[in-house]
Order: sequence, then C-alpha cells, then structure tokens
Amino acid sequence: MTPPGGAPASVRPLAKGTLSRTLVLRVTSLVALVAIALSGLTLVVLDRILEAQLDAQVLAAAGRVRSNTDERRGGLVPLEELRCGGPERGGPGQQQGLLMACSEFTALNGLVPANGRVQTGTVSQPLTAAQVAGLIALAPTAGPVTVAVEGLGLYRVTVGVDQFDRTVVIGLPATTVTEPLTKAALAAGVLTVAAIALAFAAARTVVRNALRPLQRLANTAHQVSSLELHSGEVAVPVRVPPQDTDPRSEVGQVGLAFNRMLDNVESALAARQRSETKVRQFVADASHELRNPLASIRGYAELTRRERGQTPPDTAHALSRIESESARMSALVEDLLLLARLDAGPSLDRTPTVLNELVANAVSDAQAAGPDHDWELSLPEQDIVAVVDPFRLHQAVTNLLANARTHTPAGTHVLTTLAAEAGDAVIRVADDGPGLPDSVRDRVFERFTRADAARARSGGGSQSTGLGLAIVSAVLQAHHGSATVESSPGGTTFTLRVPLAPR
Repeated sequence: MTPPGGAPASVRPLAKGTLSRTLVLRVTSLVALVAIALSGLTLVVLDRILEAQLDAQVLAAAGRVRSNTDERRGGLVPLEELRCGGPERGGPGQQQGLLMACSEFTALNGLVPANGRVQTGTVSQPLTAAQVAGLIALAPTAGPVTVAVEGLGLYRVTVGVDQFDRTVVIGLPATTVTEPLTKAALAAGVLTVAAIALAFAAARTVVRNALRPLQRLANTAHQVSSLELHSGEVAVPVRVPPQDTDPRSEVGQVGLAFNRMLDNVESALAARQRSETKVRQFVADASHELRNPLASIRGYAELTRRERGQTPPDTAHALSRIESESARMSALVEDLLLLARLDAGPSLDRTPTVLNELVANAVSDAQAAGPDHDWELSLPEQDIVAVVDPFRLHQAVTNLLANARTHTPAGTHVLTTLAAEAGDAVIRVADDGPGLPDSVRDRVFERFTRADAARARSGGGSQSTGLGLAIVSAVLQAHHGSATVESSPGGTTFTLRVPLAPR
C-alpha cells in the first residue's frame, strides 16, 4: 500500500501476505517435516534394535534354564531350583528382573503346584498366584512376545513346554527397551525443535538477503509512482540499479524489463509534452490573433447603436446579437489566453493577502450580479492570511460564485465560508441546487465541460464556455493548492485550499 504523497509504506518482515513470510514458513515447514520424519524413523529403528537385543537375552535365559534342567534329566527339577547360569541361586549371576513361571506337574512325591519367581535385586521374589495364573495361561510362542504382568509392568517373554509337559514362561522386563527409547525420544524432540528453530532463523536470513533485489525494485517502482507525470515536462530520473538487471536471474529479468518500460514511458511523456506544447502555443497564438478582429467587430457593432432606431427591427436585432456574441467570444478568447499563460508556467504576483476581505468582495459582486439568489457569507473573526496573487484568487472565487449563479435556479441559497484548517486556508461555496450528474462530477474541472442538463440555467439563456472551473483549478494549482467538488441531488460544494502564510 502507498500512503498519500507517494511515499512507500514500510513492509514489516514476515508480515501477513508477504512473499518472505510465505517462503520462510514453507522452508521451515519442509525442514520440520524432514526432521520429524528422521526422528520418528530413528526411534523406530532404535526400538527394533533394543527389542532384538532384549529378545536375544530372553532366548539366552531360556536356553540356560533348559541347560540346567537337562543336567538333572534323570529327576524332576522344581522351578525354584532352576538356575540361569549364575554360581548360585539368587547370586549376582542372576539377570535383574528375570521372570520364571511354570504350570503344576506331578512329582514322585505328589502334585507340585504352579509357581513362579522374579529376580529383584539379589533376591528371587515369588510371584503371586494371580500373576502365575496369568502367565501360564499364555499359549506357547515361537519367539518372545510382549505381555503385561499385573503389578510388574511390561515383560518380553517366551512360552514353551519342557520334557515334563510343564508350561514354562521365561521373560525379562521391557524397561530395557522403553527407558532408553523414552530418553531417545525426549532427546530427539529437543533436537527436532532446535533444528526447526535454527531452520526458521536461517531461512529468514537467507530469504531476506535473496529478496533484497526485489525490494530495491519495489523501491524504484514507488519512486516512479510518486512522480508528477500527469502534466508538464516530465522526466523519469530513476532506474533499477545495474546489479538488479542481470538477465540470468528472474529478478534481473524483471528489473531489465522495468527499465525498458521506464524508457518507453519517458519517450511517450516527452512526445506528449511536445504535442501539448504545440497545442498550447497554437491556442495562445490563435487567441492572441483573434483579439483584434473581435475588438473591431465589437466596436463596429457598438457604433450601430446610434442609428438602430432608423434600421428595420430584424437588422437591429441581428446587430445586437453580433454585439453580444462578439462580447462572449472576447471573454472566451481571454479565458483561453489565461489558461495558456497558466499552462506555460504562471507568473503570479504573490503577496500576503487577507482573504476575509477578498472573499467578502467576491460575494458582494455576486450578490449585485444575481439578486434573485439568496447569498450568505460566513467569515471567521480573526484574519486569515495567505501568500497569494489576490487578483487571480479573486478571479477563482468569482468564477465559483458565477457558476453557482448561472447553473442554479432563482431563489437558490448559496453559502460562502472561509476557515483555516490543517495549515490551509479553505474557501467553500455551497449551494442547494439540483447537483451535478455522476457523468460530469469527476471531470468538472476539465476544459469545456458543461453540466447544463443537470443544473438549471439562468441569465437569459447565455451559454457557458466551459472554461470557468478549468481556470479555477489552474489558478489553485499555480498556488500549490487544490480545488475539489462534492455533489449530490440537492446540493453542490466547491472547496478551494491554499497554504496559509507562515507565521
């Protein structure tokens, strides 16, 4: 967005809707997806490795139990006597957390109930009946499986049947897998977040550096947009820097095309200026040459007044029309000459002027010229002073009042006000007439624009030249001010603004 005055609006880094924000977020999102995928894959592989290691330990423990059983093949070995390779039961050779359970069987001295134990510290603790029942109820497995043991948590166990037809369950706690995996997941999460943050910072820096040529191109475009190109002799002094016109890059191609476009625009503006200069010179020369013949016509027409009583009525009427039309053409020529002078660079006689008196005199003249209108004047108590050409500004105000008088019906209320607003002297001329049509409202200050279809005419049907408001606009522009209009059915307000005199 470009604020009033053409100054480029500063774009905040990563502001919503910017290209830098889109690129940074997309790059960061891509890095985040890759980092999360790698972390997840790493955790899955680590889980498989740790589980395989635990399964190997479970199978090894089961093998040692079978070896200890085979040593006593001639007799029945109670579960509590089964050892897993340690020097003695409950000794340091036992694996921490080793779980063993078997179903009941018949010994020489009677039925041996199902039982089980788990290695806790250096002591083997017996399992409860509920825990043993849950374990021996498992079906034999081809390999280790994960089961939840009541009160003990997850275990990786293998279930088999020995030579005594006992269901024997051997297992190790799954914490040897879950604990390292949890720590690894936490570390992976921290590293992933750090990687995403680092990617965001790096992407922001890289994208900002990569988009600097585009920002310079935008700055050049803003400078061009702030130039006054609508009239006068115009040059486009700015161009995209040479380092941003390398055709090997996308931004360079845009910069090169932009410079070529500016060259074409400058050429077109120069051609337009030459054409406008020729037209203005022609209008000025033609108007100047027309002044003398028109003055002669008016003079001869006025001379005929002495003998119009002796001429036929038709001839007298024709002579009076010649006189009135020559007067109107003289006014038109004077207006054209004034516009030509203003276009060529006005030479204004500026002086500190009290606008209160200037506006009051203009309204007084309008009241004398249009007594059938209701004129009202509102002036501030304090004097409002501006450095202006009093004659030209008076002419602009007079043109506005004449426009209100000419294009509104009798009885229309016309209010003229003067005020100081935001460093400007503001003159407003408001009427409660029929208003301007939409078709001419935006071009009412252009030359030869008429709005007679919408605003009633008075004054005996005299025709407007369509130059009065154009002169108003040109005079205000020459004073570095502005002329605007607001209109709706039931009222029209013209506003003139000129800078106040410095205090």
